[in-house]
This record gives sequence, C-alpha cells and structure tokens, in this order.
Amino acid sequence: MSETTKAPDSHPIDDDAAALAELGYKQELHRGMSGFSNFAVSFSIISILAGCITSFNIALKSGGPMAINIGWPLVGVFVLCVALAMAEVCSRYPTAGGLYFWAGRLAKKNKRQWAWFVGWYNFLGEVAVTAAIDYGAAATMMAFANLMWGVEVTSLNTFLLFVVLIVVHGLLNTFGVNLVSLLSTVSAWWHIVGVAIIVGVLWIIPTKHQDIAWSFTAFHNETGWSFGPYVFLMGLLMAQYTYTGYDASAHVAEETKNASTAAPKGIVMSVLISIIGGWILLYTIVAAIQDGSEEGLSKIVGTDLGSGPAQIFMDALNNPDVAKFLLFIVCGAQFFCGMASVTANSRMSYAFSRDNAIPGSRLWAQVNKRTGTPTNSIWLCVALSILLTVPALFNATAYAAVTSIAVIGLYIGYVTPVFLRRLNKDFKPGPWNLGKWSALIGWIAVVWVVFIVILFVLPPVTPITVDTFNYAPIAVVVVAILSIVLWYAYGKRDFMSQAEAEHLTKSAETLLEE
Repeated sequence: MSETTKAPDSHPIDDDAAALAELGYKQELHRGMSGFSNFAVSFSIISILAGCITSFNIALKSGGPMAINIGWPLVGVFVLCVALAMAEVCSRYPTAGGLYFWAGRLAKKNKRQWAWFVGWYNFLGEVAVTAAIDYGAAATMMAFANLMWGVEVTSLNTFLLFVVLIVVHGLLNTFGVNLVSLLSTVSAWWHIVGVAIIVGVLWIIPTKHQDIAWSFTAFHNETGWSFGPYVFLMGLLMAQYTYTGYDASAHVAEETKNASTAAPKGIVMSVLISIIGGWILLYTIVAAIQDGSEEGLSKIVGTDLGSGPAQIFMDALNNPDVAKFLLFIVCGAQFFCGMASVTANSRMSYAFSRDNAIPGSRLWAQVNKRTGTPTNSIWLCVALSILLTVPALFNATAYAAVTSIAVIGLYIGYVTPVFLRRLNKDFKPGPWNLGKWSALIGWIAVVWVVFIVILFVLPPVTPITVDTFNYAPIAVVVVAILSIVLWYAYGKRDFMSQAEAEHLTKSAETLLEE
C-alpha cells in the first residue's frame, strides 16, 4: 500500500481514494462511515438477537442444551478463523466488490472466471439472506402483534408485512450513507443493551434456574436420528446460520474511512463480539428453562408461539407484559438487521454491476450524485428479495428451498478467496495481517468451511419427506448452472471489460493483475 495509507489522520478520504484508484476503481460512493459504523453493519447482520432467537429450536431439537451451549462457542472459534483469514485479504483489497474481486486478484489462472463464479454465489446468497432476515423479522413481528392485539397470523399478512419492512429498509438506505451510518451505530447499541436487558431480566425475575451441569450436558433429540454425534452436529447449524453476513464490512469499505484497517477490524470484531454476547444470551435463555424434562423441552420445541425463546420467556417470567417487552427488543434488533443486510447487498450488487456482471449493469452501477449511494442497486436488491419470497405465500417448504442457498452460497464465497490466497505465494499483505499465523488460520478456515458445507447438505431429520428434505444442494447446483449459462451468454465477453472504463482508473484488462 502507498505511504499515505499509513498516515490516515491527515487526509483519510484522499488517502483512501488513492488506495482505491491503485486497485483500479474511481471513488464514486460517499466515504462517510467511521470504523465503528463499519463494524456495526456486520454486527447488525450477524444479529445475535435475531439469529439466536429465530434459529434456537434447530439446536433445541437436535442436541438440546448441549448443542446450544457447547455448539455456539465451538462453531464461533472456527468462524473466527474464517473471519480472520477474510480480514487479511480485505486489508489488501478494500473494495465494495469484496470476495469476488479478491478471488480474481488471487487466482493464478482464469482470474475472471474465478471472480465471476464467486461473485454470483455472493450476490445471490446476499439476496437470499436479505429475504430470509426480513421475512423472519415479519414472522416475529406478527407473533408479537398476535400476543399484543390478537392479530391473526396468516401467510398473506406475514408476506405483506415483509414487503412493508423491506421497502422501508430500501428507503432508509436511499437517503444516504450518513443515515445508514447513524442507524448502524444505533443498531449496535440496541443489540448490546438489548442483550444486557434480556440477560438481566432472565436472571433477576425467575425464581428457578437450571444448574451449569444441566445447561451444558442435557441432551434432547427430536430429529428421528438415533446416532448421538450426528444429532449434535446437525444442532451446530443453529450457530452456523447465525454467523453470516460479516463480509458486509468489506462491501461498505469504499464508504469507510481508513478502510484498509477499519474494514478488516470490522469483520473480525463483529464475529468476536457476537461469540461472547451470543454465548451469554444463549446460556441465560437455557438456564431459564423451567421444565428441563424431555416433555418440557418438547413443549418448547412445539410451542404455539412459533418461537422457543418466546415460550421460555412466558414460562420463566410468569409475567406476559415483561415477556412481550423482551420480544419487542428482539423485533427491533431484527428490523435493524434487515436494514444492514440491504446496505451490504446493494453495495455488493453495485460493485458487481460496475464490473458488468448483472444484466442491466449500466443502470445498477449508477450512483446518486446527491446522496452518494447506489440508489438503483438498492431497489434491485429489494425487488429480487421480494420475488424470492413469493413462494412463502403458497408453501413454506418452497420458500425454505429457495433461501437455503443463503448460508451455503455465502460460505462458498467466503472460503474461495481464502483458499486461493493460501495457494498464492506472491500475496503481499496489507497493513492489517496475521503475520506468522496466517497459514495455520487460513487452512483451518478452509477445512472448516468444507466440513460445514457437507453438514449443510445432509438431511437434518428423518423420515425424509417433501417437507423435511434438505434442498440446499439443489439450490447450490442451480446457482452453479445459472452462473455457467450467464458466463457463456454474456459474461465471457462483457465482465470486467473496457465497457466499464467510466468507473476505472486503469485498463479493464489489467484490473485483476497485481
């Protein structure tokens, strides 16, 4: 990196623009995010108050308290390795494109093809994640409305609320990065204070708590499988589902001051704080379970409230008003989570369009001169997320099949540049790097992602029916086929071509060359 990046206090914006120009792109987005705001975007998308709560029952019925309280930190340590390995690459290439640009730069051969395929997995994975987050938020808010005012919960009502939520998130992102930065900061504190309130209430009000031994060793199985270790491994998916979206710090790098250090720190710290905060939250919720018998745990799994933690709140607090207040905190966290996801998704699609990857790229790559935000790209992501969620109106299984690409698609995108970096001996680390630990952490990250991708395609429950079938492998193959077809249809000709010269500071032919 240039000397100017080592003296960020003098002219951080100019220095960042110069570093970006060195990578080949003009500074088009407004660079108004602080390092904390960058962290807050990723922390909001991981959203322990959303992920831990909505995915809680996955682990409760597949391993029980053991899978929750041992699984969370276990998965967290390996995910932290993935985040550290990604952060090191991000420091060297702090661009909005993130993963696909890294893959293109690090590949020794077929650079454009590597960038193309990683980009499509990342793009569609982010659309699916945005859809899943806001639909999950709508479902939680409908449950809250049902408890508060007796509002009937139907698939149509939930879908309509989802559309309202994602349109509001599109509008908030359209008003400019300064508002997004402010709301991201509010979101981070909402999560931190919200967890503190929930933990405090669950320790102070209930008269009974489970002991430490039970909270870490109690095993519960409603999967239909009889092999204990397999059941426990399926329970790890709860944590793995939650630990996603921290690539957002890379996607907003072109809007972050001192990006070569702030963006990698945002990636790592968002995961680290989530591991600690999530573990405290989950242990507290498990310890607050009043009936620890097999029948008691089954009642939580099958609750009419549609949320295991909501049932635990009601049972433990014996005060519906306080329980509803805790659920309100969760609803707020999910709202902020969805807003941050639209931010990251739109920046990635803007960058991908800037490189002529998405049909209609010229339109999606435009930046609003007044706000400095990729307005068209924001609404593209909103529209695609709504389209992806339409099946939920008719069949929850169909919706699950569509959104199953979210986590597995993103992690394929996460690990590919990490793997290519390990094979590239000429890589020059940026100002934030792992030093002598780079190889060890990088290979642990690669092995872990290969392992969890295998986990994601295995059947979590038996018997296997249309409703219980794991559609993730089909979704992954569909994205692969789509990206191959689009590559030969126009990508081979147009992707990272001279047609995008208006966005570049160097020739497109040299964009992926060091």
